This record gives sequence, structure tokens and C-alpha cells, in this order.
Amino acid sequence: MKYTLKKETTFNYIEAGEGTPIIVLHGIMGSLSNFNGVFDALPKNGFKVLIPELPLYDLPLLKTNVKNFALYLKKFTEFKKLKNYILLGNSLGGHIALYYTKKFPEHVKAMVLTGSSGLYESSMGESYPKRSNYDYIKAKAEEVFYDPKIATKEVVDDVFASVNNRMKLLKTLAIAKSAIRHNMAKDLPKMTNPTCIIWGKNDKVTPPDVAEEFNNLLPDSDLFWIDKCGHAPMMERPDEFNEILIKWLKERKF
Repeated sequence: MKYTLKKETTFNYIEAGEGTPIIVLHGIMGSLSNFNGVFDALPKNGFKVLIPELPLYDLPLLKTNVKNFALYLKKFTEFKKLKNYILLGNSLGGHIALYYTKKFPEHVKAMVLTGSSGLYESSMGESYPKRSNYDYIKAKAEEVFYDPKIATKEVVDDVFASVNNRMKLLKTLAIAKSAIRHNMAKDLPKMTNPTCIIWGKNDKVTPPDVAEEFNNLLPDSDLFWIDKCGHAPMMERPDEFNEILIKWLKERKF
């Protein structure tokens, strides 16, 4: 994927393509590069893709939560003058998409959830007890994927640096607590936006029964599985992920 990071006012983002806008939301340890496959494939199929950098570590500690990330997204959509868009979120990004859709349902044509938090999520533990142990962090990063080789040295180094930065660690823990507080179980039955759920069958962070619960609680959802795949299907199995997503988008006439 070749792209130019745009920096305008308080927003850093990448975009490509024309057509129905799809806003991609990354997770807490995620980066824009996790969506290389999505960013390459969707513009070729008639969609406009936008991936903003979320201010996970830029807000004051007391404002580091799901609600304020959703409000940041609202400001981004207003800045870009976007209407009737699709939200695609992985992990925390899926949770932000859900909370945003709860607050502003009239603006969201559809959601795509993959490994989303919002109901349940297993993290490295509340205090990251062995955060100074590189091998421990490496093992935890590898658990995110079915194929541990996906957790490259670059990925592990990024996670290790984040959990060993005191302020980033505090904000990571604040986000985790916020995710627990903003459980979406009672809200999901009221959310009628069409939703595509794409899940790794071997996800250890948000296990398969979480996907089934999302599918049961959301009124208009379709659940798709990717075998031999962990918490980040768009990264670990990009071709299968894109095939499922594009077929769903076209069948739903987006």
C-alpha cells in the first residue's frame, strides 16, 4: 500500500477512491498499515476509504475513553463533510463504531465489525505485570494471531514500547476500563443499522462466542467466519476478508 498521510488541522488520515465512504477505525495496538489490504481493495470496487489516526494517546488521561474517541470521529466526519457512511472497526475500533452508531445512527449506513470489543475482550491483564519482559510481550502479541509469524519484530517492538511508556500504559489501562464501562449489550437490540460481522474462528482476544452474541443481539446482522485466523482478520487473512466484505457490500447494494 502506498499512501500519503494527510495532516489537516487536528486530523491525520489517509484516503483513496470515490463512492460510498467507508471510515476504518483501528484498535488500541493497531496502526493504519493493519488495513493495507482493505485500503488497496475497496477503492477498486467503487468505495471511498478513509482511515483516521485515532487520538488514543493524545487526549488528557481523564478524557481517554470510548465516548471521546467517538466524538473525535464525529468532528472528523464534519471536517470531511461526510454523510451516509459505513464504519469498519477492528477491536477497539469496532467498539468506537458501535458507540458512535448508538449516538448518531442517522449518519451510519452500515457497520462492519471484526474482532470488536463492546461485549467482551481479553487483554494482557490490568497491570501488564511483565511489561519489561520482551519475551512475555512477544508471546502476548503472538497470541493475537493464529499464525504467530504475523507478529513481526516491528509489531512486537511497537507494543513493547507502548506498554513501557508510563503515560501510554496509563492511557491503555484507561481505555480498557472505559471499554468495560461502555458495554453495548443493552444497546445492540435497538441498533437497526445493517451490520457485517467478520470473525476469526481462532480469535483468543474476542472469542467466537462474542461474535455469535453480536449476531444474536443486533437486529440486522450477518456473521461470517474465517478459519485459521485470529483477532485481526483484515491483517492475517486480507484476501478472504476483502472477498467477504465486498460481496456483502454489493449484495446489500451499498
